[in-house]
Amino acid sequence: MIANMEWFRTFKAIYETGSLTGAAQALYISQPGVSLHLNSLEAFTGYKLFDRAARKMVPTERGKVLYNFILEPVSRLEMAEQHFNRSSVSEKATISVGMCFETFQYTLEPHISRFPFNLIIKFGEYPQMQHDLDKGVLDLIITPQKGNQQGLQYVPFSKERIVMVGGSRSDTKAFKKLITQKKLKEAEAWLQKQTWYSTAADMDNLKKFWHLNFNKHPDFKPNYIVPNICSIIRCISDGEGFAIIPDFLCQEEVEQGKVKLVWEGNNVIENTLYFGTRKKTIYTEEIRQIQEIFEQRH
Repeated sequence: MIANMEWFRTFKAIYETGSLTGAAQALYISQPGVSLHLNSLEAFTGYKLFDRAARKMVPTERGKVLYNFILEPVSRLEMAEQHFNRSSVSEKATISVGMCFETFQYTLEPHISRFPFNLIIKFGEYPQMQHDLDKGVLDLIITPQKGNQQGLQYVPFSKERIVMVGGSRSDTKAFKKLITQKKLKEAEAWLQKQTWYSTAADMDNLKKFWHLNFNKHPDFKPNYIVPNICSIIRCISDGEGFAIIPDFLCQEEVEQGKVKLVWEGNNVIENTLYFGTRKKTIYTEEIRQIQEIFEQRH
């Protein structure tokens, strides 16, 4: 293994700031990048260089020795770098953003190649995203859930409705007649006989919609379990089948007549979407550019 100059620069920043987050901010890189550099350097040296304490990185004896050994040469190299590269283009910032897969594919994916900064996208559960945002692993999250961490702030930017949709060839006349006549029991029985799509990761929308509108949990299993909501939309487009999904994810298909809005429910489910950020961040401009895309899209 060959040592990388950036590993030593990162090690020096962690030592001087006392945290991975502080080092990331000082170097204008992501916290996952800082962790990667440190892990690589520890593997190279064969020694543990820091003890991970609560909110602080405490250097080990080996870490102290290494810092004293590399401080002067690394500092001199940084001075040389600044002196001889003043006219060069500065290194791009790296922003880490958390959101669900469907939101990324629908909103952000078409634009990422045009960003003047590096971008890392992370998918996962919203509570974990909030935790990662608070710890500096993420710089921005798109979420319908607000956390209670004191260092975070949430700004609402849009709303989503959880609705029942069907393929354009799904015959819904009988269902709509039953709903108009307020025959909910019969309408539910009709729906149970239809072809249903869902995702393995998220049955919550279906369960919540059913409970609020029929006062019971759905006592049937979807016919098809697919990877994500975008797959559901592609499966039912210009075809048959039903699903419970956020309305904005199928807006274009509804406008094109490939998918139709079947029912919003008597009890409408509406979620507020938030931009979650740390109250103190060095990436204000980069985050603003991402937020503008979501605001335009929604």
